[in-house]
Amino acid sequence: MKGHEAKMPRMEDILNLPVQDPPFAEFSADHLNWVKVEGGRQGGDDIALIPYARVDDFVKGESANAECPASFRVESRRKRPEGSVSKPRVDGYLEYTLYWCSYGPEDYRESESCMGDGVNIKPPSGKGSRPGRRHMMRGCLCHFTVKRLYTRPLLALIIYNQRNHLDKTGTPCHGILDHDAVGTRAMYAPRISEELRQRVMSMLYVGISLDNIMQHHMEEVQRHGGPHNRDDFLTRNDVRNMERLIRNSSHELDGNDERSVRMWVQRHQKHVFFFQEKCGSEPFILGIQTDWQVQQMLRYGHNCSVASHSAFGSKKLKYPLCSLLVFDSSRNAIPVAWVITSCDVGQDIHKWMLSLTERIRAKDPRWRPNAFLVDDPSFDTSIIREAFQSRVLLCLWHIRRSWVKALLKKCCNFDVRREMFKHLGQILYCTRSMSNALDAAEEFMQIFVDQCSFMDYFRNHWLPKIELWVNSIRTLPVASLEPYSAIEAYHLRLKTKVLNELHASCWQRVDWLIQTLTTEFHSSYWLDQYIEETGYFENLRDVSFSTNCWYQAMRIPDVDVLLDEENLQLAKVISQTDRTVAYTIWSPGSECSLCDCPWSRLGNLCKHIVKVAILCKNRQVARPLLAAQVYRQALLNLLQNPPDDPLVLDHAVLHATRLQQDIKGLEDLSNSGLLQPLPPDANSQTVDNLLLFPRLH
Repeated sequence: MKGHEAKMPRMEDILNLPVQDPPFAEFSADHLNWVKVEGGRQGGDDIALIPYARVDDFVKGESANAECPASFRVESRRKRPEGSVSKPRVDGYLEYTLYWCSYGPEDYRESESCMGDGVNIKPPSGKGSRPGRRHMMRGCLCHFTVKRLYTRPLLALIIYNQRNHLDKTGTPCHGILDHDAVGTRAMYAPRISEELRQRVMSMLYVGISLDNIMQHHMEEVQRHGGPHNRDDFLTRNDVRNMERLIRNSSHELDGNDERSVRMWVQRHQKHVFFFQEKCGSEPFILGIQTDWQVQQMLRYGHNCSVASHSAFGSKKLKYPLCSLLVFDSSRNAIPVAWVITSCDVGQDIHKWMLSLTERIRAKDPRWRPNAFLVDDPSFDTSIIREAFQSRVLLCLWHIRRSWVKALLKKCCNFDVRREMFKHLGQILYCTRSMSNALDAAEEFMQIFVDQCSFMDYFRNHWLPKIELWVNSIRTLPVASLEPYSAIEAYHLRLKTKVLNELHASCWQRVDWLIQTLTTEFHSSYWLDQYIEETGYFENLRDVSFSTNCWYQAMRIPDVDVLLDEENLQLAKVISQTDRTVAYTIWSPGSECSLCDCPWSRLGNLCKHIVKVAILCKNRQVARPLLAAQVYRQALLNLLQNPPDDPLVLDHAVLHATRLQQDIKGLEDLSNSGLLQPLPPDANSQTVDNLLLFPRLH
């Protein structure tokens, strides 16, 4: 095929065309290579194949045409269920959508100029007056069709019926090329952009008044030198319309919760990356990710960490919530996806996790995280590695917080509480000389047999799954305390918003949870990022939630930490608000650290523990972490006991090489501040053994 001189392909040949996926967040017709098709209803039209997941990106790119800004609306849409056609055509569709420029096809320019003469011209398309659009109709014929192919549902066939923004006379009818549009809104897009709409809606959800929104907007327009696009023409009426939309909206789209959720999914398909209704043995699963969350995941997840925060609200909500988090430059956790499911979130993880990563890589095929922090040992780590193509670390924030809060509630003596927590850590990391975790747990319950209340709790809630946790620690590297602080801050913020007693009557409705997450809660995180990037609305920043204890720990001077390197039983940190007070940290730098400050006594991870952990790591004075000891022992066992079978030996060498890569990855993660490094003696000895091990082969 040589440009336009080559023979045009027939419609039967479309599946032989290359699938084009431009490496841009949004792309337009100019980024695609178009071919004209011969014969059929589309004879002479331009066609191209793209991934179906990128249709919205193409529509946005086309709307941002510099010469003729537009807003393409859905003029008509048809769908067919799978299996409804026995012999589908090569261009047969599962979904058919016709997009038309919002400046057409009707033309009201003449009718508006003749309104004073009483002339009444009926719209040529017969669709009535299109209330609210009459002022923008200028006869534009630009339109294209998108077909989700029946035989290849992951592909979309774009058929551009008219690529130029022209009226029936063949002349430009809006944009900068239309001389009659100069100085009017017809030079710009017919509506405000989705980005501005999201911004204004978020401001309204967090309680910013109409006057403050308009004042801020006018300051922004003046700052960049006057109107340059349709967004700069935002009016008070636009904001009032959005206010009215929020005021009149309700989470209860139907009295039946399942039907209400189904209606929400149908209305917000671009925010849903996976949906499965509860039917028979199939559980309910809903995966939510907004456009803004996609941007944050691309921005902060690439070459960084992604963490799971699972099983939230399992005792109060109808279905528990799982959140996926990334960490910004201030170590704050940002939710980039939510999964609501009626089953254990790890049970069908392969269904929604692969859909999520496919959605992200459709935006940027190069996107890769450094590590995935999993907080549930029942998660299938092989699925996570396949989906995210990254290392998997075990995050113990949930189990640590649960044990600390239970000890605070059920054990009154602080010294006993501290010793019990230390023993629990030894059980978890299996550092006791016991044959298995259950024996260590039994010994623990015998030593502290007088603590009946806590032992009942431990026996009922943790004893049945303690081996699962211990086995996970033996096979996975464990994340340090530093990301825990960000996850904890997110947990507390989510708890304040969702599990507020004022909403107790709504906890058993999924549609209420969906609306709360995607409106007010989502908007609060959007505002945090907006304040961070622009400096506006600083007075609305909630200091107690906008910074986590890692961020606060970095503001404690090193000289305020009293650490005896010869005796690492405890450390002291001088209070930043009252210099006469010093808080005590027991087992400094370890996973079992405890502090006596008020925040820590509520069961939270405090800035003093984090500060001491960072200082111990930097000075390399802390004892080897329990996690590092377990990881080192597993590696040394493999190196010291090579198997006799050559095939098994080959596998062992490969596994040892991967462990070496894991150690290098842990060091990289440590340099980024998210993981404490292995002790120098363990690290060097392990690497030396790895260098010697291949010689055995």
